[in-house]
Amino acid sequence: MRYISQSVIYIVLGLCGLSMIVPFLWMITTAFKSQLEVNKGNVGFIPIDDYHVYHATEGDYVVKILKADGDSTFVHIFDEFGNIERAYARVPGNAIEHRRELNFHWANFQTAFKKVPFGRYFLNTIFVSVLTLLGVMITSSLAAYAFARMKFAGKDALFYLFVSMMMVPQPIYLIPSYIFLDKLGWIDTYQALIIPWIANIFTIFLLRQQFKTIPQDLFDAASIDGCSRFRILWQIVLPLSKSVIATASIFSIIGSWNSFMWPLVMTNSPARRVLQVGLSYFAQESSSMTTLLMAASTFSILPLIILFLFAQKQIIASVASSGLKG
Repeated sequence: MRYISQSVIYIVLGLCGLSMIVPFLWMITTAFKSQLEVNKGNVGFIPIDDYHVYHATEGDYVVKILKADGDSTFVHIFDEFGNIERAYARVPGNAIEHRRELNFHWANFQTAFKKVPFGRYFLNTIFVSVLTLLGVMITSSLAAYAFARMKFAGKDALFYLFVSMMMVPQPIYLIPSYIFLDKLGWIDTYQALIIPWIANIFTIFLLRQQFKTIPQDLFDAASIDGCSRFRILWQIVLPLSKSVIATASIFSIIGSWNSFMWPLVMTNSPARRVLQVGLSYFAQESSSMTTLLMAASTFSILPLIILFLFAQKQIIASVASSGLKG
């Protein structure tokens, strides 16, 4: 009976994992398809081109056969983007060839990247993410150490107040934040994208839970040796919390990388756009080009996937050890 229940659990987990992976696989495979195949309704996972080619004197054209009329055929002639260039053209039937082949359209990524300044968007996102991460690690480690190891009046009440702020949705404080930053003259600046986010309540909570698991004997021995609080934090606490710090860093980078509403409201010039905002503008400009949209989405999310694959061991270790213990 135990094996049956375990098998059911594994099957359910496998189906849940598959349901989350399938959309990503479809996005990636669609990015390699031709726009013509997508327009024809080819929603499969294999980028197969099934089309007819008209061999004209000036070159080859992709066509859609409409009707045969003796030795001639009426066709739609498409351009390279899958749009109809000439409708109901009459061409010789013996000049049309049917092709079906596996074809990865790598040019979709190049075309999408050059259509809008994605290079600038990537640089802005990396700059904001790195500086935000540095700020979060500094403020969170200091706050978490104070909440975990120092004694002062109202410590628990203040900590619970911080944690309760995590339940406040962003739209509630978006307008007051805009008014405040506008009075500071920070609208459409990097300060507006970085400074409000260098204090992260979840990271404080995560590090506090880890710091509380460190034996008190280490702190007592360090104090006897004459170590200051900052030295204890730097030389003892942080080295013992590498896995949790790695996890918090990943969460911070993912949050900055996927941020959309805040930078959309706080910036208005293309020079300050981050990746998700730029991707939104790209989607508006290229709404009919599904393959380019999927290509842009793929190379936008690819750095996060690579980062997670490299850091997954640290994330699992932090949760398994003490990251979420009370």
